[in-house]
Amino acid sequence: MPRVVVLRGHQANPWELRPWELVDPRYEVVYLRSGSNWFDTSKLALPAEPVRTLRDLLPKGAPGDLAVRVPGDRYLGLADHLRGADVVHAQELGYWYAMQAARLRRRLGFKLVLTVWETLPFADAYRNVRTRRYRKATLASADLFLAATERAADALVLEGADPSRIEVAPPGIDLERFRPTGRAPEGPPVILSAGRLVWEKGHQDVLRAVALLRRTRPDLPAPRVVIVGKGPEGDRLRAYAAQLGVGDLLDLRDFVPYEQMPSVYASARCLVLGSIPVWSWEEQFGMVLVEALASGLPVVASTSGAIPEVAGPTASYFAPGDWRGLAGVLADGPLARAEPHVVRDPERVERFSAAAAAARLTAAYDRLLGVGPG
Repeated sequence: MPRVVVLRGHQANPWELRPWELVDPRYEVVYLRSGSNWFDTSKLALPAEPVRTLRDLLPKGAPGDLAVRVPGDRYLGLADHLRGADVVHAQELGYWYAMQAARLRRRLGFKLVLTVWETLPFADAYRNVRTRRYRKATLASADLFLAATERAADALVLEGADPSRIEVAPPGIDLERFRPTGRAPEGPPVILSAGRLVWEKGHQDVLRAVALLRRTRPDLPAPRVVIVGKGPEGDRLRAYAAQLGVGDLLDLRDFVPYEQMPSVYASARCLVLGSIPVWSWEEQFGMVLVEALASGLPVVASTSGAIPEVAGPTASYFAPGDWRGLAGVLADGPLARAEPHVVRDPERVERFSAAAAAARLTAAYDRLLGVGPG
C-alpha cells in the first residue's frame, strides 16, 4: 500500500485536510502534527503522527516566536518520519518544511508534491535571504506542483517551475456540513465577514460601508456585522466601530469552532470578503467563499487575487478598498431583500467539494507513481 505523508508545519487544519480523509483507500495517508500546531485537528478522521520541531523546544508565546526566526524552524528527526513514504506532500516554495522535504527526497526516494496557494511570483528579488534558498530547493526537487488556482499556476510558471509538472487542483469542503437551508434567515440582517483579523482581510471596510449606510440610508434596516477570526486587529476593530458610530452593530467573535460555522452561515444575509492586496499578499483562494457558496449564502467580495476565479459569476464584486462601492452593493442587494439560502452555482460547488478534491489527489498520486485502481 503506497504511503502518503502530508507536511503542514504548524498549519495542519481540518478545513484544508478534509479531502485526504477521502483519498482512495489504496493509499495510506498520515499527516505530521507538531507540538506547536495552530489549529484543533482532534475531529479530523485522518491519522496524525506526532513530530517535534525546533519551535516546540522554545518558550510559548511571542518570545519563542521571535527566537525561532533566527535559526529558522525545522522538524527534528524528519527523515525517520519520511522513511518508507512513497509520496511526501508539502506546500509552497518558501516554507521551511517544504525545503526540508526537498533536501531529503533523493536520499529517501519518495516523490515530492507541493500544493501551492501563492499567487504572486516573488522570484528571488522579492524574497528574504533564507526563503531564496528554500525556493531553489523546492523548484529543483518537486515532482508535481498542485496549484490551488489557475492564478497560482501562472505564478509558478513565472517562478520557473516546469509547466509539465503543474496541475490545477483546488481544495474542497464537506458538502454534508455546508449546505443550504432553503430558507431566508430570520430577524435583522447579518453581514458576515470571516477571516484573520489583519488589515489585508478588509474587515475595516465592512465597518466603513455599514457606517456610511447608517448615516445616509435610514430607510434600510441596520445590519449586525459579525466578524469571525483571530488576529492582532481585534481591539482596533472594536475601537474603530465605536468611533464610526456602529459599535452597537458589531459582533466580533475571535473564536468559532469549525463545526459551528454552518450555523453562522445560516444566520447571515451575505458573506463579505473584502480582501485588500498588499505588496507581499493578495487573496490566494478564500475557503470561506466556497463554504458560503455551498451554504447558499450570497457572496459580496473584492476582486483581490484569485477571488473572482473562486467565487464565480454569482458573486457581487467591488474594487479592493472601495468601501463606498461595498456600501452600494449591500444597499442594492442583501440589505434590500432577504433571499433564501439556495445553491446558485451547483457545478462550481461540486468542483470544490471534498470528494472532488480527493479524486484529484488520488489521480495525481496514481499518475506520479504509475499505478491505478486495483
